[in-house]
Amino acid sequence: MISEQLRAAVDATKGFMPDDEGEALHASALAAKPGVWLEIGTYCGKSTRLLSDAARQAGARLVTVDHHHGSEENQPGWEWHDESMVDERSGRLDTFATFRPVLDEYADVLSAVVADTRVVGAWWATPLEVLFLDGNHTEETAQHDYRAFAQHLVPGALLLVHDVFPDPADGGQAPWHVVQSALTDGFEQVEVHGSLRVLRRPTSRS
Repeated sequence: MISEQLRAAVDATKGFMPDDEGEALHASALAAKPGVWLEIGTYCGKSTRLLSDAARQAGARLVTVDHHHGSEENQPGWEWHDESMVDERSGRLDTFATFRPVLDEYADVLSAVVADTRVVGAWWATPLEVLFLDGNHTEETAQHDYRAFAQHLVPGALLLVHDVFPDPADGGQAPWHVVQSALTDGFEQVEVHGSLRVLRRPTSRS
């Protein structure tokens, strides 16, 4: 159950997470085992707040990865561009300063890696209990992030994928294709909440 204080903080944070999907994300994380949880795609920390609160309650540690320069849809000329997020010094979108209060609030359970996932994926070796994929939604990057990080999920761990739209008319297909890849690899889909899919790595091979 999300507290009213957390709900208000999430609502006040820039980002793209419907209330019902946010509640499902929080509940799924709460049901996961403690250990290391990994979020791919931070933006300003909307979902990070939900995962960090769950991690604090569960005794887990959350790492969130983002280069903080935005995805394609956040760039000038695209639908989700927010001019207020452009750094006057560099002229580039930069969401880190907006995210910083979230990092400070959850400093006891949250760590941030500011880098491209292709860089992080090359050295990441820590076993994971939760992986939340909500980063760049191009086909190449989405598949890279799945392949680079899902391999570290331990048996019984959770894979959560956001912005999954089976119908191309509803949104981009890359997260949907990630789910299909995961099912092919033996993950079991256990819950569907709007565009959020919850999958579990089997505890044993059949």
